[in-house]
Amino acid sequence: MNVIEIIGFASSILIGISLGLIGGGGSILTLPVLVYLLNVNPILSTAYSLFVVGTTSLIGSANYMKQKLVNYQAALVFAIPSFITVFLTRKYLVPAIPDPIFTFSGFPVSKNVGIMVLFAFIMLAASYSMIKNKKKSTTNQEQELEFNYPMIALEGSVVGLLTGVVGAGGGFLIIPALVLFAKLPMKSAVGTSLLIIAAKSLIGFLGDLSNLDVDWPFLLEFTGLSILGIFVGSYLSRFISGEKLKRVFGWFVLVMGAFIIIKELVLK
Repeated sequence: MNVIEIIGFASSILIGISLGLIGGGGSILTLPVLVYLLNVNPILSTAYSLFVVGTTSLIGSANYMKQKLVNYQAALVFAIPSFITVFLTRKYLVPAIPDPIFTFSGFPVSKNVGIMVLFAFIMLAASYSMIKNKKKSTTNQEQELEFNYPMIALEGSVVGLLTGVVGAGGGFLIIPALVLFAKLPMKSAVGTSLLIIAAKSLIGFLGDLSNLDVDWPFLLEFTGLSILGIFVGSYLSRFISGEKLKRVFGWFVLVMGAFIIIKELVLK
């Protein structure tokens, strides 16, 4: 194992820490780590990302369940359309994407490049939502919950589609939806998000099993380190402000998204 691979496996701990601290961001790290540090094919990496983030989030959500910080009603309304969309996307849509996707000025845009560039733009959108959200109060907490069911369900479908295509758990979209449309307190939104991410990602991964050859020893080793990270993240969340950390992480995601776009579209 060379130095780059060691850094790649060590980075899996950061994936868990991110999920434990802010309830999202794990998949934002997982795909670049697998593709650029561990040289896993981008299509296979999206599947691995679903398993890693899904399993790690499931372990993390258990801690929030113990603290009664998971709203099962909101999770159910969000998750059902998301489950359906992500499974169908992984099972039928992703295998049906042509390779190359299209040709631009004589330059063929491959399926791998297309997925990485789409993922990079999602990273840029995620970074904006993490950085900008300064003045929204997260202390309007235990007021009566008002569920905007159509908007929660619609957001669930959109997140399911994105998860299916790029392997992103979508915590950066789920948490704002739960705060805005279900009026959940921030900590409850984080716990509920982890449960939704876990179920949605693992169901999406099931849609891949018939299409891809999975290297289980590699995947389980990487996932195990990520699970270690979520325990560290959950512990650190007692001492670190989630909102401050989210903005710092947002700037990191912004830089990573720009890097991927430059690497895939300019340097190739």
